[in-house]
Amino acid sequence: MDYTNIVIFIILAFSLGAIMIMNRDRIPTKLRRGMAVTAVAFILFAFYLIVYSFFNLGSS
Repeated sequence: MDYTNIVIFIILAFSLGAIMIMNRDRIPTKLRRGMAVTAVAFILFAFYLIVYSFFNLGSS
């Protein structure tokens, strides 16, 4: 199985979370909550993909 797309998604999800934390003062108030919820959802899905790929590591 090719994990290239999964690795790219994981890097982008954690980068989005880091950017949200570093620039939280610059983000407009109306967008802040929605973007934070989206970033948390992406990060949780990235963790799920990491765990899933570890469980399926030897099955290919």
